Order: sequence, then C-alpha cells, then structure tokens
Amino acid sequence: MSPLPDTVPAIVRARLRAAVRRPSRFTPEEIADRALVLRLLSLLLQYPDAELTAARPAVAAAGRALPPSPAATELSAFTDWFTGQEPQALERHYVEMFDLRRKSSLYLTYYLHGDTRRRGVALLTLARSYRAAGWQVGGSELPDHLPVVLEFAALSGPGAGEAPLRRHRRSLELIHRALTDAGSPYRHLLAALLTLMPPATEADLAAVAELAAEGPPDEDVGLDPYAGGGFTPPGGFTPPGGFAPPGAFAPPGAFAPPGASVPPEQAPPAPVPPSPSASSPDGPR
Repeated sequence: MSPLPDTVPAIVRARLRAAVRRPSRFTPEEIADRALVLRLLSLLLQYPDAELTAARPAVAAAGRALPPSPAATELSAFTDWFTGQEPQALERHYVEMFDLRRKSSLYLTYYLHGDTRRRGVALLTLARSYRAAGWQVGGSELPDHLPVVLEFAALSGPGAGEAPLRRHRRSLELIHRALTDAGSPYRHLLAALLTLMPPATEADLAAVAELAAEGPPDEDVGLDPYAGGGFTPPGGFTPPGGFAPPGAFAPPGAFAPPGASVPPEQAPPAPVPPSPSASSPDGPR
C-alpha cells in the first residue's frame, strides 16, 4: 500500500491503517463450514423432487459432518425428520407451507414491498448485484427466492455474498415465525440460518410483529381486483385485468411486473362475409 500524503490528518492515517490490518472475522475453515451450511440450506429449501429425496442420506451425512454449532444442531433436527418421511408427504407439506401461505413464502422482497411497483425495482437491484459479482441466475426462479439468495451467499462469501440475507433479516424472521406457528419442521432450517445472522434489534422485532399483524404493503393504483382483497401467490393464476406478482401466470390484460408469464395477445378473428346462399331470400340458384 502506497504511503498516505502528509496532508491527510494523522487520525485518518491511523484509523485507515488499523482497518487495513484488521483480521477477517472468520478463519478459512470457518468460511468453508459456513458455505457448506448455506449450500445445505439452499438445497433443503427447494421443492423435494425425486432427485432430492433420493439424495437424502448423502445430504444428512453432510450435515452430520459439520463441526458442532447451533446451525448444525438445527440442520440435524430437520434432516432427522426429512429422511423419515414418504416422498409424497414431503411434497404435500412443502406446497402447503411455501406455496399456499403468504406468511411463509420464500420470496424475500414480498415481505418488504408486497405486491407493489417497488418490488420490481428491488428484484432488479438484486439481479444487478448478482451480475456485478459475476454470478448469473439460471433457471426460472426469481432472484429473491431464498434458495437462490442462499446459493449466492455460499458462493460469494460472508461479506457481499451474505449482504442480501442481512438486508432481508426481517423477512427471514417472519418466515421462521410463521413456520414455527404452523409446527413445520422447516422452522429448523430458518433457525439455522438466523444463527448465522447478526442478532435481531428491537426495531427488527417490532417490524416483524407489525408485518405479522398487518401483512406486507400494497397499492391500489390501477390494481382494482387486488385492492378488493384478492391475492395471487407466485406461480398462481391471475384472471384478465388482475394483478400478477412476479412468478405468477398473467393472461392478456393483466398487470404483470418482471417475472410474470404473459402469453402473447391473440389476434381477433377476421370477419367472414356471408355466403350468397345465406343472404339470398330465394336460397341457392
């Protein structure tokens, strides 16, 4: 590092040099273990398809190999349940917890912004932060889907990689609370994740309580069906003229922010002139 010019005050030089010398919060071994926890959480919070259910013994073994920690304890509690369930039961439980309940949806920006225009901006900002780190989101999931955010954190490290998780800590708290209230074993995965986050502040807990009581924000401008109380979760169907949140199916005429699937408008049928026999009172000649 080049020497600082004499014009820089001494206190600035001292503080800056102290910051440069400050060691990392984590050792290389701790960073590797942390990344493995995040990768396991990302995997286990995905839909339990045939590939995932077949890999349950290997996934559980990877969790048991982690050094003792609160996160490892929570992971073990989940995999004990996960490995003992029938695949069809796992599928039903996942759909019930994450697809049919607003308060435990895995789309993090929904809790901060609801189905408002600000959510589209938040999704774009998150996607840009991924690209800035040289990471391209693949597949059909939105950038705020928790397994995607966890994968990014695992690959990019505790600093910038975990920044999206820290920004959405209140969302994570709300999901954990909803899963706990529902008695779902998935609460262990959110509990494991929260052990890696900074402790919740009083403001965080107050905001979570308010969200739990009132729900995410919404907006009425141009969203008449939604203003009437209807909600379409990601992946759901929105009738023509309705509001489709990112990830939902939106037919022609629906409002569709980034992430919604909108089929092309169908051209109106061409008019067919009446046949001579139909227009002639005397019938065919």
